Amino acid sequence: MPNAQDFNVAFQELQPDLILSSVESLGYLTDGRLLALNSYENRVYRVGLEEAAPLVAKFYRPGRWDDDAILEEHAITIDLAEAEVPVVAPLLHDGKSLHTYGNFRFAVYPCRGGRAPDLDDTVLLRQIGRFVARIHLIGEIKIFAHRPKLDVATYGEASRDYLLDAGYIPDALKDAYESLCEHLFEAVHACYARAGDVRYLRIHGDFHPSNVLVLDEQIHIVDFDDTRMGPAVQDLWMFLSGDRDEQTPQLEELLAGYTEFRAFDPRELHLIEALRTLRIMHYAAWLARRWQDPEFHVTFPWFDTPRYWDEHILSLREQAGLMQEEPLAWDRFR
Repeated sequence: MPNAQDFNVAFQELQPDLILSSVESLGYLTDGRLLALNSYENRVYRVGLEEAAPLVAKFYRPGRWDDDAILEEHAITIDLAEAEVPVVAPLLHDGKSLHTYGNFRFAVYPCRGGRAPDLDDTVLLRQIGRFVARIHLIGEIKIFAHRPKLDVATYGEASRDYLLDAGYIPDALKDAYESLCEHLFEAVHACYARAGDVRYLRIHGDFHPSNVLVLDEQIHIVDFDDTRMGPAVQDLWMFLSGDRDEQTPQLEELLAGYTEFRAFDPRELHLIEALRTLRIMHYAAWLARRWQDPEFHVTFPWFDTPRYWDEHILSLREQAGLMQEEPLAWDRFR
């Protein structure tokens, strides 16, 4: 099996001729136009077609997900699209959504454009809340068999262990980092205890404004690459921005839309800062795991500098304080 570095540099083989040939292997006639889209984990391209609208080709990073996990991602998006939730699902060819060409696995999608949503638009926030609820209605029907949970072990402990074992934490900060992590995990577990019996369901998992495309009055939801089992609030909290006074009305609008379709357990509001803490840890470890990929050196040149680790630990210390505060209030349950 290839080692981690092989996985990280494998995209160097993905040249334009191979990309176009991959798409043409499905019967499309490309016109030679190719545009790389914003994606770091995988490689995603808009591909022009002769006498047809362009499509999007997504090439999966080797070694990250096995075929079964990718097919679970495809299955939930296809189910959502069939339920008229505006997700962008893969196109089927001969009944298949996952294809291979050379050393790569790929999928093709219809091309959808748009801008990130305006979080000051309360009408739009309420609409996003409705769509999240509809995603969760489909998501709770069954469970994933080949995808992990979003929890302390996968996002927190695994991230800490990787950063320490791989030597990314500077020696001068190791003791402080390890001690802080233990304190953070205690606080995260306390947040989960206050939330009670947290229900896990199939969620988007990485639902933030950049994964929502708005064009005129049309919304499209993209990138289920990180879909996994997790709490419902994970797909809501990343649409909250600003200080507490700004986040509270945003939460009101999101949940006003959400509860039109699905009940929301207000105890999950205790999880917001815990989930934010786990995401900060997971993000640092993700950068470290991909650091051998040349694209990451270009895009994230500040990573693995002393200043980055100082700021990382500072942000985690701030989270330790935030997890002790009362959760955001929701008027309906005050």
